[in-house]
Amino acid sequence: MRLLYLGDVMGRAGRAAISETLPRLREEWRLDFVVVNGENSSNGMGLSGEHAKLLLDAGADCLTLGDHAFDQKDMMQYIEREPRIIRPINFAKSAPGKGFRLFSAPGGRKVLVAQVLGQVFMKRAFDDPFSAIDQVLRSHPLGGLAQAVIVDIHCEATSEKMAMGHFCDGRASLVVGTHTHVPTADAQILTGGTAYQTDAGMCGDYNSVIGMDKAEPMRRFVTGMGKERFSPARGPATLSGIFVETDDRTGKAKDFRMVRVGGRLEQAAP
Repeated sequence: MRLLYLGDVMGRAGRAAISETLPRLREEWRLDFVVVNGENSSNGMGLSGEHAKLLLDAGADCLTLGDHAFDQKDMMQYIEREPRIIRPINFAKSAPGKGFRLFSAPGGRKVLVAQVLGQVFMKRAFDDPFSAIDQVLRSHPLGGLAQAVIVDIHCEATSEKMAMGHFCDGRASLVVGTHTHVPTADAQILTGGTAYQTDAGMCGDYNSVIGMDKAEPMRRFVTGMGKERFSPARGPATLSGIFVETDDRTGKAKDFRMVRVGGRLEQAAP
């Protein structure tokens, strides 16, 4: 199977890049399944129902969220009506929606997508992500019930993301980090056959401070005082993520490529 994962969509620039570019990439790269993290799509804070529909219509098969899952209040109801959106497994048990789902892919194949929130340096206390994902992977064996398994680890600490990659090695097709908006240069296939990257980066304007217009973050760093709210940068966006080709029999990764399309960053494609 040919899988594409795209990192955090950041504001209007990120949404526009997805709408304009993803339909072409699906065709040119012959993609079977696409996952997009929609965490910051709506003004950099959460995902609205309107913007979720835009990303899905552009060609995403599944949208993942994160710690800002319900910053846009209409998502509380929308996620219950739209099964293609998942929130972290270890969010509050009373939270609407689901943290994992088994999706259909071309040829009768199945793709499991799951998301967990990390604990290190996060502002809120979440349940243990390792025990949460372990339960899901045990009930959806790779190469059995699911021909491919994608795990999104949404957290701050690179060490925690790396630990999750090794924890899932051999049990997932891809483990990919999100949340910090900067693509890491460690895309690899782990010893057990799982493709891994510590952070996919963002789909947004990189002439920014992690996707936000530079002026206000710089003011706060330099003076220690804020003047305005953060707002997403609106320049040309780079789509950042990872492409993985898997073996249908085992579900393990056969090939992978870092993806960077458009915008300011050096381009990279399958």
